[in-house]
Amino acid sequence: MSAPVSGSASRPSPPSPPSLPSPAGSRAPAPTSAELLDFVRRTAADADLVASLPLDPQGRTWVRLDGPGGSEAWLIGWPPGTGTGWHDHAESVGAFTTALGTLKENCLAARLPTDGWKTLELTEGIDRERLLPAGRGRAFGRNHVHEVFNQSRTDHAVSVHAYYPPLPRIRRYSRTGDVLRLEHVERPEDWQ
Repeated sequence: MSAPVSGSASRPSPPSPPSLPSPAGSRAPAPTSAELLDFVRRTAADADLVASLPLDPQGRTWVRLDGPGGSEAWLIGWPPGTGTGWHDHAESVGAFTTALGTLKENCLAARLPTDGWKTLELTEGIDRERLLPAGRGRAFGRNHVHEVFNQSRTDHAVSVHAYYPPLPRIRRYSRTGDVLRLEHVERPEDWQ
């Protein structure tokens, strides 16, 4: 891994450029969600790296990491009670693993339309939740709608995330009962 870039607040810095062609002129194969999961698990097990993340009691902190195969990767610190809100990572596949503490993920077990809608009424039975203590993680496919948060009242959590391709956009949602509403779309230029 190269030297990480640190930040704070809730918006990531711009995505890294796509992977470059190999010397033979062909691109290396894109990493799969399983390969991303393997990477985040191995990275989360690096106690020195995890301990190097500056933690802020007021907001999330992060450092950018070099992910496999040109993927975008992050080490993220979560103060007690912080979370992402409902969102997806558009066309990117991804994975994350908790390195310290416990994170909770709420997600929708349904494939939603990707574009052309502002409000959806969700059907019963599509909500899923999972607790991810240190060492546990998960991979996910394209257009995976979820929210992640640290529900502890006293302890920070730290996690490692990776996405491929590097995030082309993030769609942010609000949810009231069974109604999911697209609020806005963030693109890499919004993070600069």
